[in-house]
Amino acid sequence: MNQILRVDMTTGRCVFQPRPAPLSGLGGRGLTSALTALETPAAAEPLGPRNRLIFAPGLLGGTNCANSGRISVGAKSPLTGGVKEANSGGQPGGHLARLGLSALIVEGQAPDGELQILEISRDGARLVPSTVTGLNNYPAAEALQARYGPAVSLILIGRAGEMRLAASSVAFTDVSGAPTRHAGRGGLGAVMGAKGLKAVALDPTGCPNPPLRDPEAFRRAADRFVAALKSHPVCGGSLAEYGSAAMMGLFDEAGALPTRNFSSGRFERAEALSGERLRALTEERGGQGRIRKGCMTGCVMRCSGDFPDVHGRLVGKWPDFETLWSFGPNVGVDDLDAVARFGRLCDDLGVDTIDVGASLALLMEAGVLPFGDAAGALRLVEEIGQGSPLGRLVGSGAAVVGKVYGLRRVPQVKGQALSAFDPRSVKGQGATFATSPQGPDHTAGLSYAANLLAAGGDVDPLQREGQADLSRRSQVMAAAVDALGLCLFVSFAFFDTPSALEAVADMLNARHGWSLTVNDLETLGEKILKIELAFNRRAGLTEAADRLPEFFASETSDVHGSTFDLSEEELDSVLGDLKGRDLTKDAD
Repeated sequence: MNQILRVDMTTGRCVFQPRPAPLSGLGGRGLTSALTALETPAAAEPLGPRNRLIFAPGLLGGTNCANSGRISVGAKSPLTGGVKEANSGGQPGGHLARLGLSALIVEGQAPDGELQILEISRDGARLVPSTVTGLNNYPAAEALQARYGPAVSLILIGRAGEMRLAASSVAFTDVSGAPTRHAGRGGLGAVMGAKGLKAVALDPTGCPNPPLRDPEAFRRAADRFVAALKSHPVCGGSLAEYGSAAMMGLFDEAGALPTRNFSSGRFERAEALSGERLRALTEERGGQGRIRKGCMTGCVMRCSGDFPDVHGRLVGKWPDFETLWSFGPNVGVDDLDAVARFGRLCDDLGVDTIDVGASLALLMEAGVLPFGDAAGALRLVEEIGQGSPLGRLVGSGAAVVGKVYGLRRVPQVKGQALSAFDPRSVKGQGATFATSPQGPDHTAGLSYAANLLAAGGDVDPLQREGQADLSRRSQVMAAAVDALGLCLFVSFAFFDTPSALEAVADMLNARHGWSLTVNDLETLGEKILKIELAFNRRAGLTEAADRLPEFFASETSDVHGSTFDLSEEELDSVLGDLKGRDLTKDAD
């Protein structure tokens, strides 16, 4: 993994280059953010030719480390206007690593209206004209797999990305070849569409796993890591049994489940969307339904599944917690079949379920639809693919919808919709939503773990004390995990089992010939956040952008009577000590 593939969409040139020495020690999110900071001008238009679109596997990508096949996608975001990393499971992360690539950089722009497919194999890389233009992700993936064969994994965009809608996602094929895994947040599918890149076909045939400096030490550490994951009650228990939907009951009970556009913290019918209900219905219907499914090779947590309809026919992947929330409590819907249909539509069109769900909730608040109208909401999602004016609006995300309809209660930060946590009831997560350079991502830091589960600490979710420090620690860990290419859910094992994190450090050393300690992983996370903050400041995102909408401070939680009351000084202190690392001036 010492090469970078640079693809110029303007000229059609594909060039393999050595990885620059200053970028050694970085992978995944660390590499996408560093390359964005170094190569994308802060004032570049997100959908213009100067923006770079970057794909990078993690530092453990392509190895036999469990759950290490995540892939990071980076660029300047059309939604936030700042640095963006969205990551995904699926097969392409591991395949990029096996192809010897630490990063794929897409620059320039194809002639307007032209879409290309990038083919990468052990024999090289080339751009060819797209044969699937105008198709959404499922039919496009089927056609491309018929063309390239089952060994190939795909990165692709649907109609939303072709239309450059700001809530567009980038899709990745899973172990079964379906385009079910998505780098959803930040509108990076729109950047891919603006480049003129419809798909990337990765053929790792004949490519071995990356070499290990000490294979035996790596094997021992990998075994310890797997043991820690399998023995953990979350990583080896509830996630496999119920998927991330296991969190539905927890957040509802805590009064932190945003309902009907954050007007309440509890949903009266949350049980109908629970992980227990999801599993029971899948087993009851049988057919093509499946539980305990991994999204990528090497997954031992297996938190996904296949959801069947009433006849046992496959609808799509198990809706994850964020999708269940965004088309469930957030819009007042309690129909699991409707939520699964929503998830399948979003995967097919290539849009972020969080921002699209938030858009629908705002349209309901504006009176376009009543809350709870699942059929009407699904029709609006279908309009995204039709390119109608209202469909384009829904596909542009919550911030745009709020402006068009003149709404004040718009749950967004930096132009990106909040995910499924009410900041008034889980204040550490609110601090993370406000201050993360990535915008309010559910993966920017698992502050809720200490607030609600006493994992990685024990901080009262309703009090101000300790929230700023908790948010900082959570964001540092999330950045490091993203750089390694690990699934963020392994963090639960890190919180409770120190030996799990030690095993990861040992694997890095055995893989790369380093001598890292656990403390060095914290330093890695801090370095990434410094890079991202410096880019955002140059792009014009000052501390004033690190704030939640005012209604969270003025409207009390109906469950706890609480508000989000962290002061501006407290928010500025979350990452205050990490500001100032500008790679354009310091490449160390």
